[in-house]
Amino acid sequence: MVEIATIDDPHATTMPKPQAATGGDWDIAIVGGGIVGLATAREILRRKPGTRLVVLEKEAEIAQHQTGHNSGVIHAGIYYAPGSMKAKLCVAGAAEMMRYCDEKGIPWRRCGKLIVATDESELPRLTNLYERGQANQVPGLELVEQERVREIEPHVRAVRALWSPNTGIVDYGLVAKSYAEDIQEFGGVIRTRHEVLAFTRRNGRTLIESSGGTIEAARVITCAGIYSDRVAGLTGASREPRIVPFRGDYYILNPRRRDLVRTNIYPVPDPRFPFLGVHFTPRMNGDIWLGPNAVLAFSREGYRFRDVRPKDVGELFTNGGFRRFARQHWKTGMTEMARDLSRKRFLTSLQTFIPELTLDDLLPGPSGIRAQALTSDGKLVDDFVIDRGDGVLHVRNAPSPAATSSLQIGAMIADAVAEMG
Repeated sequence: MVEIATIDDPHATTMPKPQAATGGDWDIAIVGGGIVGLATAREILRRKPGTRLVVLEKEAEIAQHQTGHNSGVIHAGIYYAPGSMKAKLCVAGAAEMMRYCDEKGIPWRRCGKLIVATDESELPRLTNLYERGQANQVPGLELVEQERVREIEPHVRAVRALWSPNTGIVDYGLVAKSYAEDIQEFGGVIRTRHEVLAFTRRNGRTLIESSGGTIEAARVITCAGIYSDRVAGLTGASREPRIVPFRGDYYILNPRRRDLVRTNIYPVPDPRFPFLGVHFTPRMNGDIWLGPNAVLAFSREGYRFRDVRPKDVGELFTNGGFRRFARQHWKTGMTEMARDLSRKRFLTSLQTFIPELTLDDLLPGPSGIRAQALTSDGKLVDDFVIDRGDGVLHVRNAPSPAATSSLQIGAMIADAVAEMG
């Protein structure tokens, strides 16, 4: 059971250990209780027991946003540019995630992934993807023809496919909970309902004002996800790259039709479009998620179409980078919006891969928000972005596969913190 200190009990400690400091003076404060912030805290404490470390999370529970709405895929590392942080951290991170889950008794499954070409025009991109995966040293990749595709997924229509047997699935909510338990075992403290409001740098230390009170820390790490640009701005750092929220809506496959899907089924990425497209994702509870689409969200926590927050909308349309992005991709955006509003359009996209699907097979499903960083010239920031200021280190962009790579990202950030002295 994870016991967490909150403002309802400001003097509570997370472990009955004398080194678990509960005052206002800390060696390290981490802003954000998602999977990256928790992995970072865990790694720092694992390396240096006795570090006075606190994690500040604005919600009542940890892992409530991107982590808690994650599709649950343990990515193998196929898509990412060779040599990028994403490529390096994902391949190593997947292996480490699987080992960690085994050690902690967290259920996971290596169910594999088929990246499916449904048209001859996609074959050059599929071959390029295979070569990229080979360059990234993704284990077990195989280009497969129709007969082999039918053995793996009998109901899928394909010209050819790329088979990744090492792709897995897990419940990242359980992983985050396990990280929190590790943090407490190592003497760290997690304080929920502590929304950060302001930072003040004084005498080489940082005062952090939050909704749960003020603390002081020698070093600060921000892992604020969808709010990473705003939190960086509170420290006096640049808000670039800006975060733009995109909502992904899923359907769930009717349980009576689960025999249609055995593995992850993905499209071949099209470089003309900024997002991947709909796919089929098995879940650890037996569900099959169908989707997502990618539509602009009018709130940074806008998990429903009707969720609108004027401040977030105002920031969007005064953001020059977003306006440039919108001018370039408005047709794609309209297509995604139309599919979001029409179950028939959504079904048509899914039938490209599994023609047998019907409207009755699509049940209402969950939604998630992707914190997408955009440059001032309107380009998507593809790689992880981590930078350092005066006593503060910012994780500015950590999209998928951040959950897969979380232990590796935590190690990289711990290295950077050690260099801060």
